[in-house]
Amino acid sequence: MLDSLRNAARSWVAKALLLLLVLSFGIWGVSTSMLTNGSNTVLSVGDQEISMQEFALAYQRQIAGLSRQFGTQLTPEQARAFGLESQVFAQLAAGAALDQLADDMNLGMSHDRLATLIAEDPAFHATNGQFDRNLFTTRLRNAGLREDDYITERSKVAVRSQIVEAVSDGFKPPQVLVDALKQYRDESRTVEYVLLSNANIDPVKAPADDVLNAWFEGAKNRYRAPEFRTFTYVTLQPADIAVPSSISDDEVRAEYERRKDSFTTHGARTIEQLIFPNKEMADAAATQLKDGTATFDQLVADQGKTSADVMLGEFSKEKMPDQSIADAAFAVNTEGGTTPAVQGAFGSVILRVTNIRPETTKSFDEVKEEVRQQLAIAAASQEVANAHDRFEELRAAGSTLEEAAKELNLKAATVTADASGNGDQGEKIEGLPAVANLLQDVFRTEPGADALPVNFGNDGYLWFEVREVIPERDRTLSEVRERVVADWTAEQQRQALTARANELKGRLDKGETLAAIAGELGLSVETKQGVRRNAEDAIFGNEAIAAAFSGPVGATGTALAADGESRLLLTVTSSEQAPTDALSSDPQLDRIAESAGDDMLDQMVNRLQSDYGVTINQAAADQATQMIR
Repeated sequence: MLDSLRNAARSWVAKALLLLLVLSFGIWGVSTSMLTNGSNTVLSVGDQEISMQEFALAYQRQIAGLSRQFGTQLTPEQARAFGLESQVFAQLAAGAALDQLADDMNLGMSHDRLATLIAEDPAFHATNGQFDRNLFTTRLRNAGLREDDYITERSKVAVRSQIVEAVSDGFKPPQVLVDALKQYRDESRTVEYVLLSNANIDPVKAPADDVLNAWFEGAKNRYRAPEFRTFTYVTLQPADIAVPSSISDDEVRAEYERRKDSFTTHGARTIEQLIFPNKEMADAAATQLKDGTATFDQLVADQGKTSADVMLGEFSKEKMPDQSIADAAFAVNTEGGTTPAVQGAFGSVILRVTNIRPETTKSFDEVKEEVRQQLAIAAASQEVANAHDRFEELRAAGSTLEEAAKELNLKAATVTADASGNGDQGEKIEGLPAVANLLQDVFRTEPGADALPVNFGNDGYLWFEVREVIPERDRTLSEVRERVVADWTAEQQRQALTARANELKGRLDKGETLAAIAGELGLSVETKQGVRRNAEDAIFGNEAIAAAFSGPVGATGTALAADGESRLLLTVTSSEQAPTDALSSDPQLDRIAESAGDDMLDQMVNRLQSDYGVTINQAAADQATQMIR
């Protein structure tokens, strides 16, 4: 029980735990009917004793706090589920331990200071913000507390505060602690490593039947077949009832002419633009290009530019932002051809044109069947509602799903799938309709039950009927032998590779070099620089990064690589600390360092409880909680 108290204490914020008063008058009160005059002790720490009354008050305070948090009054069963009793034990034991320490140290509180603290409590302030003696008396009476008992308890809390403040309040972590945390976080390491694979172990032989059988028995749950359901479904979408033959060639031709632009791919070309300071220089350059005394690339280089500097990109004519440039560029018909000097938005320019693609338009014959199908679907979309109603009428008249589908020239399909849409061997079943929640509905429906149609897309429907439920079961080895052999082999390879890596690490630890071992294996030694804690690396992975920081420079290690199959054999060759100027203020690390004050308080309370001893009277605690119901 003492261990559980300590664990509970560690999980709480120490100051809030130790400074709570027995009750908070501004939020809740306690009926006097729940209190007794008995002196049975629920908990004791050293010479300090917690009565049933004090325990019941603290327990109700915890219930009230959680009830406010969840917006509903907790039941006794819910309070137990949240572990409230252990929390109250932890709170009261921690406070009692501080009270015993205060007694041992002869700590106390003057009457004047205690009167000031009570007067400053907002729970006893009237509307004018001043202490109200009548309000003080009334609230204590409503809570079932005598004034002397409240003043005694308030004095204890005040003395506890002195201890808490002395230990943790105002704690300023030493700079050496902050710097150490930053150095720890920012340290980077250089690691030499060899990547070991299954090629570095002996091939794993096929398992004997008895070996495979024994291994399969231990891993049978891995291959357990989930529940499967066989169901038949029928879809109704415009495409399912479209009749392309009903669309005449004249209708198709008219639609083609109307949408001809959509079948046209506009011409495009890649354009480079070289800008000149003035028109005279541009004209001179154009003359050089025309005479062949210079190339476009030479002109680009003469201006100290690169091809990336002059590249505009690929454009169709209508997408060009500057039409004067567009007209000139699309007047060039030769691959790699250039334009005369052109006055563009950015001055005088010369353009080079490459990757010329002419405008193309698909002919009527190329697209007529596509257009016919689209027109048929558009016409059918008007008939989906009627087809839906007709299908429902047939079902209501007793037609099976297949019979109703046949009557409307729809297709019925039957599949067997698990709840994820996979087949018996784990393969994804192709062709299942992309209907949201279809499989969920299937697995909620009993065989033979009439399920409501499911919306399919924006204008379609799907009907289904569950035909058979195949319960989950253990598969036999013969059903999954191929998978079992593959998994067994992979496990043997992992074990063998781990053993091989550990053996090579042992040789490293005895003084052999990584280079010598790598040479023996026909592998190369790689170097990874800048490895940092909590970083992500495509080769190392978390386990290898942890191994790289598991010891000082010169430490060796072996770990699973990021691919989950290979193993790394590594040696730490150097450690690089963050430079002094990098140890600037870091709020996150400052907060971590400052939390050392609360850690010290927690440790002190745990030590006090251990030294003084904690005793719990569970029967009295049970009786106290019964009074709250």
